[in-house]
Amino acid sequence: MKTIAIGIGKNRNIQQAIDIFKNKYKVNIKSIQTDNELVKAILDDEIDAVVRGSLAASGVIKEVRKQFPDISRATYVNGDDHEFLLTPVGIDEGTTVEEKLKIAIKCGEFLKKLKKEPRIAILADGRKGDYGRSERISKSIDESEELTQLIKENTDFNVENYYILIEQALKDNCNVIIAPDGIIGNIIFRTLILVNSWPSCGAITFGINGIYIDTSRDQSVEGYLRSLIFAYRLAKL
Repeated sequence: MKTIAIGIGKNRNIQQAIDIFKNKYKVNIKSIQTDNELVKAILDDEIDAVVRGSLAASGVIKEVRKQFPDISRATYVNGDDHEFLLTPVGIDEGTTVEEKLKIAIKCGEFLKKLKKEPRIAILADGRKGDYGRSERISKSIDESEELTQLIKENTDFNVENYYILIEQALKDNCNVIIAPDGIIGNIIFRTLILVNSWPSCGAITFGINGIYIDTSRDQSVEGYLRSLIFAYRLAKL
């Protein structure tokens, strides 16, 4: 029987999600009360998967990085109309082209593990024709073009630079969306998931030995339930 550890914070939705989950799946649930316990669970080989739940967990990734320095996260948006990984979503992630290249490769490899072909969309701070409007915009466009070329050179993934046109990337059914940086990725996540209620399974963490699903403290019962089911299915792969 699989064991899933989950953080119990102040959001009562998490307990409702656990109760529903336990009625549907035969699985051991280990309740986690503190950040330190959550870190230990992530590093514990006896635990099959860990879900952040509603713990604040502000220092968890920092602590885990002491053993796994190459960590990145991608939110898995999974609904009837759209299914894709959105990354980077940590506000301190995706700050360089090299880091975004690693994230893109990890996302592609993850999708292939799920028997899906990666279709990667690269985003920038403006359209191609916006080059020169500001130093920041020009730098972002340059980096998006460099990143697109590097992915083509280092993988066999389908990749296209959409610049700022995220709406077109979604219309084209891209299943990996690479934001210009983690701040913008986090804002996209909050707009889609927390404001417009797009279904999300949480953020899968790459670069560690185990399975850790990062979740928002403000999720609904349904959102936490999706994360638990996602963690369970990954643990069974």
